[in-house]
Amino acid sequence: MSWLNRVRSAIPFLPKRETPETLWHKCPECGAMVFLREYEENLYVCPRCEHHGRIGPRQRFEMLLDPGYTVLPPGQVREDPLKFRDSKRYTDRIRAARAATGESDALINARGAIDGHRAVMGVQDFAFMGGSMGMAVGAAFVAGARAAIQDRAPYIIVTAAGGARMQEGILSLMQMPKATVAIAELKEAGLPYIVLLADPTTGGVTASYAMLGDIHIAEPGALIGFAGQRVIESTIREKLPEGFQRAEYLKDHGMVDMVVHRRDLRARLALLLDYLTPRREAA
Repeated sequence: MSWLNRVRSAIPFLPKRETPETLWHKCPECGAMVFLREYEENLYVCPRCEHHGRIGPRQRFEMLLDPGYTVLPPGQVREDPLKFRDSKRYTDRIRAARAATGESDALINARGAIDGHRAVMGVQDFAFMGGSMGMAVGAAFVAGARAAIQDRAPYIIVTAAGGARMQEGILSLMQMPKATVAIAELKEAGLPYIVLLADPTTGGVTASYAMLGDIHIAEPGALIGFAGQRVIESTIREKLPEGFQRAEYLKDHGMVDMVVHRRDLRARLALLLDYLTPRREAA
């Protein structure tokens, strides 16, 4: 060993310093810098302005389900059925999204309970290609609904999506009627279907299963709509009202049943399940 290697080996290297990216979170709404730990302990809600940040399926399950839930296996569908390519191949985009999120696709289901009431919950992950609705999402939705029917339990879906997945063309749009049929099966079985609208819920998801629930709950400030505000304004040639397509506006106009803060969601869901499911269905 040379003298340089001996000296270098003798130097006590300190652990990697925490950087601003690992210590602070900048709120996209008010611009406040919040300690990341404080932000996480506050359920990813800004303590200054109450802006509800976007979160993934695993955080949702931890927040809403009782301990001991199980994640259902993803459905198997054909990937890249159209051999689509724009600036990069569709398969490369899927691979990158899986590496970034650790999930197989944009909708994950879990079987568990909320305050003792059995439930199946599906959560869309906006971080996975904008939560876009493709064949895998359609298959996961149907699998979640049928798991709920098998368990004689409610199906709860948390939506967060930019709409249909353009890389799958007409096949992505076919997931809208496919999900609608699954919801009809839930209704025929006499089981509740509850929708929690998170930010953002737009496009074909809004035009299908996001607006077919027995009860619609929205998080504060969530963007909910079909087309974008600028598209609507240019079409009707009128200025839209302040807060148009936000959760509070939709509640005032009858599109949403209630707007519930994230810290109260679990208790509100438990109360709804008390009303909607008999006690003999409790886990």
